[in-house]
Amino acid sequence: MTLPALGDLENLDGARVLARLDLNVPVADGKVMDDTRIVAALPTLRWLLERVEVVAACSHLGKAKGVPDPAYSLSPVAAVLEQALGRTVTFIPDCLDSAAAEAAPGSLFLLENLRFHPGEKANDPDFAAALAAPYSHYVNDAFGTAHRAHASVVAVPRLYRHRRKAAGFLIQREVEALGRVVDEPQQPFVAVVGGAKVSTKTAPLKALLGRVASLLIGGGMANTFFLAKGLEVGRSLVEEEMLATAREVLELAAERGIDIELPPDVVVADAIDNPQIVKVVPAESIPADLMVVDIGPRARARYAELLAAARTVFWNGPMGVFEVPDFAAGTLAVAEALAASQAFSVVGGGESVMAIRRAGVIDDIGHVSTGGGASLEFITGEALPAIMALEE
Repeated sequence: MTLPALGDLENLDGARVLARLDLNVPVADGKVMDDTRIVAALPTLRWLLERVEVVAACSHLGKAKGVPDPAYSLSPVAAVLEQALGRTVTFIPDCLDSAAAEAAPGSLFLLENLRFHPGEKANDPDFAAALAAPYSHYVNDAFGTAHRAHASVVAVPRLYRHRRKAAGFLIQREVEALGRVVDEPQQPFVAVVGGAKVSTKTAPLKALLGRVASLLIGGGMANTFFLAKGLEVGRSLVEEEMLATAREVLELAAERGIDIELPPDVVVADAIDNPQIVKVVPAESIPADLMVVDIGPRARARYAELLAAARTVFWNGPMGVFEVPDFAAGTLAVAEALAASQAFSVVGGGESVMAIRRAGVIDDIGHVSTGGGASLEFITGEALPAIMALEE
């Protein structure tokens, strides 16, 4: 069954719709610090508001522990939504409140954080039934949680029959763009994988080996690959328990004739904060008393060369300690090289997306994914629980 779209919904006259959005935005001192995810939800919200009687938007925010916590309230998001839409948004302080059942036509609600109830993360059917009760239709546009088996994205949609539930515009775009990478990537297909740990990306790494021409590795995870190849890594972050996995990935790549690129040179420092020593060294000569903090200029040039020749690119994860400006050059260089490439590109993961924003090249990227973890799971070929629940 194909993913149901908004246009597939029936009986929208008088409909009351529960819209699961991804409004998990950073909030500090009661203010939304980045409205990117709110803006991304607007097309689906506007489409619904033009066609149905009542819309109740719901989301999680932060790492709430199953009980109300003012630090994770969605209340500040309501004000931003109001301003963006130019209409009243009524905030409901409990997501199980049934106010929408009696609301006047044209009402728009924002329900409080779903994770204030333990039933959300537990995928509890009773919680799901209570959440869904006031609503005739269901729409999911929260791709960032599509890999989670949580009530609002799995148990709830299973309560709705075909043509009473649909994916929003954002999820449709994500599935189409990532599908191009998974199902029909134009070659050469180059994947850039960074970040701190091999352990969080083992499955995607192995899955990519079945599709890519080249796999470019950076970030802290490169240190584990260096060590697996017998190189010294000094005081660098490394996962010794993942050495066997790193060797397995290297062996698989060699068997399949796939090019795994590790940085030929790296930036090393004596500390992350206030370093006294920062220098570029060959990957074979990392000093015992220093740590790797970024890829070096030769690595940047090599990666840019491969990206320029690519037809398809998937990027997830920074090349170094990106949050420190002095160690962000490698990540920004990848962002700029990707923007200059003619390849169809998909970028996922918070720091990678932040890099293309900081480099000012976001408009030159084929698709910017809103779900780092979800996009990685999609790349492995695994069925995402929330997508399956919509298709059932």
